[in-house]
Amino acid sequence: MRGLRRGTLVGLTLLAAALAAALAIRWALEPRGPVLQIVLLTGEERRVDLSQLRRLPVVSRRGESQNQYGNWRDAGTYTGVLLRDLLGAVAYEEVEVAAADGYRVTIDRARVEDEEYPMALAYAFNGVQVPEWSDGFRIVVLPDDGRVSNEEYEATSAGSYWVKNVVRLTLQ
Repeated sequence: MRGLRRGTLVGLTLLAAALAAALAIRWALEPRGPVLQIVLLTGEERRVDLSQLRRLPVVSRRGESQNQYGNWRDAGTYTGVLLRDLLGAVAYEEVEVAAADGYRVTIDRARVEDEEYPMALAYAFNGVQVPEWSDGFRIVVLPDDGRVSNEEYEATSAGSYWVKNVVRLTLQ
């Protein structure tokens, strides 16, 4: 009887250790922070996390944009990757950017690839990186002078392209 109890305890201990190891492996493999979903024209979906973004060429530049009332907003130094580098050589005409709160904006390819007004997916602001940076992944426009006015960007609100907490890019 005593040997049976000892065998049961050993079995339960081994089972608990196996479950703990499986959970530890799963935890170690899960991405830290936000994950961006990219939906290609084919319907194929890719998931990109911070560690993958950091493997792409980095852009770091001061930036701010003008809102629909003409006010300048969100001044600071943004670090991330150019959207054209992230998307690569895939086919698309437009990109629908979706935020966690449901906000969406559609950006035509010409804006994404505009060298005078490079569009980036930022993952850090003033040295604070996601997930600590509460804006999450953010679309920003970073010209050399750092400022994007409504007039020069030919938009009612240049700031409407600066999407916070981006969760999905859908190519169209």
